[in-house]
Amino acid sequence: MATSFSSDQTTLQKDTGTATVMRAARTRVTSIQGKGIAGSVLTLHDSATTGGAGAGNLKATYKYGTEGLEVYVPGSGILFKDGVVFNLAGTGGSVTVTITGA
Repeated sequence: MATSFSSDQTTLQKDTGTATVMRAARTRVTSIQGKGIAGSVLTLHDSATTGGAGAGNLKATYKYGTEGLEVYVPGSGILFKDGVVFNLAGTGGSVTVTITGA
């Protein structure tokens, strides 16, 4: 018997650099993994545009070093109503985020 499976879960990946709209729609972040680079800072904003990202819609800040970052969000995850804007500061870092709502 053949079955097909479809999921609303996917991953988003970003390297160090300026703020980037990773998804411009309602999304829930369920896990975050970051490459261990000294001085890495990841910020996540609830916005559909990079220009709209600011202190008023900052949802999470993660500061981590060479040990890396592994966050598994319990329950339904962190809700972003308008979209997800990532900013990853540091040198040579990267982050992978698992989302639902894709």
